[in-house]
Amino acid sequence: MDRRFVDCHSHVVPSGDDGAATIDDGLDLCRSAAGHGTAILFATPHVWPYFTLSAEREAEIRAAYEQMRLRSELELRLGFELTPTAPLLQEDPNRYVLGGTDCVLMEVPFSGPPDSLFALAEHVDQAGLRPIIAHPERTEAVLADPSVADQLAARGWALQVNATSLLGRHGPEPQELGWSLLERELGKVVASDGHRMTRPAHLDEAYALAEERLGERALKLFDGTALGLARGSV
Repeated sequence: MDRRFVDCHSHVVPSGDDGAATIDDGLDLCRSAAGHGTAILFATPHVWPYFTLSAEREAEIRAAYEQMRLRSELELRLGFELTPTAPLLQEDPNRYVLGGTDCVLMEVPFSGPPDSLFALAEHVDQAGLRPIIAHPERTEAVLADPSVADQLAARGWALQVNATSLLGRHGPEPQELGWSLLERELGKVVASDGHRMTRPAHLDEAYALAEERLGERALKLFDGTALGLARGSV
């Protein structure tokens, strides 16, 4: 299959979170992603308030990543997905960049107000890096008040919509909001947020729908344009 997708959000490297449990599981996810058109896949282990990136955990993640990178059928890169917390505001966000880019992936908290996200995105912005805001369409704050997405986008921060949201796999409200973000050109990236083989890192099905609904501009949502990585077919 023609590989042209750049997927900036997945959990294919084992890290102790809710993604791949083993290196073999992660390699299966990478193999499947490559078979569905992905050329570059970012592994983005969670950095949660209750599961931080200690030096020991980071060393284990990077060791697992190196083993997988050498065996993967696609170009595997490493980054992290940050859940906003106050301690992150005291850290150098360069630690968390998506490899080979100037972008940092962070999620809107699933519940509660988005204030902590705005603070973290501003911190990343001030460091000369670019925030990528993961799956706003799935979160309480944005579903309750979609203008929050407008506020985030107005700051120049790229909104990343999940492919699974567009396919209706998180329910009708996230699906409707996800498509609205793309159609209003607020959403700049579509990524898989793949975790396991029951929730794989696939983009092709969502891309086919986006091409039908959005025409030629659909590809820029899937090919790494927002990350500065657009490369066409590989």
